[in-house]
Amino acid sequence: MTSKMEIERICRFCGAHFKAQKTTTAYCTHKCASAAYKDRKRKSRIEAAKNLITPKESLTQISVEILCKPFLTPTEVSILLGIGRSTIYRYLQNNELKAVQLKGKTLIRRSDIEAMFDNSNSYRARPTKETKPITDFYTTAEIKEKYGITESWIFKTAKEKNIPKTLNHGKSYFSKKHIDQHFTHRQIDNSIKEWLTVIEIKEQYNLSQAAIYSFTSENSIPRKKAGKTVYYSKYHFDVAKGLLKPKETEYYSVEEAMHKYKFTRDMVYHYVKYHNIHKKKVGRYIKISKTELDKLFEEPTIL
Repeated sequence: MTSKMEIERICRFCGAHFKAQKTTTAYCTHKCASAAYKDRKRKSRIEAAKNLITPKESLTQISVEILCKPFLTPTEVSILLGIGRSTIYRYLQNNELKAVQLKGKTLIRRSDIEAMFDNSNSYRARPTKETKPITDFYTTAEIKEKYGITESWIFKTAKEKNIPKTLNHGKSYFSKKHIDQHFTHRQIDNSIKEWLTVIEIKEQYNLSQAAIYSFTSENSIPRKKAGKTVYYSKYHFDVAKGLLKPKETEYYSVEEAMHKYKFTRDMVYHYVKYHNIHKKKVGRYIKISKTELDKLFEEPTIL
C-alpha cells in the first residue's frame, strides 16, 4: 500500500527541497543517494589509507633500533634494505644470504648482509634499445583508399594516438607501421561482394535506423564508406539475423595461435576482443578464426 504522506525534507547531498513519503528518506532522487554512497565510500578509503601511514617519528625509532641490533629478522632486514620480505626469503632459499632458524624464528647476522655488498658484482646498466628511423610512409590519399576512412578521421586519430608523421612540400605523410597497427581491423574485406545501404536495410528487414546502428555495432557487421554513404555486408547481416548459416571456417585453438605468433594467452584474447575476431566455443575450448587472425598479422600490402 503506497503511503500518501508528504513530508518537506532537504536533500542531504544536493540541498534541494523535496517532498518525501517516508520519515527516513534522506535524498531527493536515486542519483543523489548513489552519489552520497560513493562519497561516503571514498572518504572511508581515504581515512583507511591515512591510518596505514606510519608517522615519521615511529619510522625513525624503528630504524635506530634496527641499526643497533647485531641479529635481525627477515622483516627487519626488508625494512633496513627497503625491499620486500619475499625478496629476502628468495635470497635465503638461493643461499645468497645466510640465516639461522632457532625454534621457528629466523635470524640474519648483520655482517652477512654487509658481506653481500662486499662480494657483489659490478653494476651493469641495461643496454638502451636503439630506435630504428621510420622510412615507410603513407599519404592521406593512400590511407583513405586502403581503409575507407575520411581525411579528418586520419588527422584526428594521428593526433590522439601520436602516430609519427612528416611534411614534404606541404603534404602530410604518416608512418605505415603505426597506421596499419591502428586501422588494420577497418580494412575492407575484398571477398565481400554484396553491400547494403541503411535505406536498403530499412526496406528489406523493416528496421528503424537506430535499430540498424545498434544491431550492426553489437554484431560487428563489416562496413565501408563511399563518400557520405555507409554500406554494410549483406552476408554478415543475414548470418547475424539467422537467415543464413555461416560458411565453414578453419579455426586455431588458443594454444596453436600462441605457438604460431609467439604470444601469451592474454595477448591472444586481447587481439580477439579488440579486433572483433570471430570465435566459437567447442566444449571447454575456444576456437579462433584462422582467416581473420592470419589476415590481422599478414604483411601489409605495399601500394
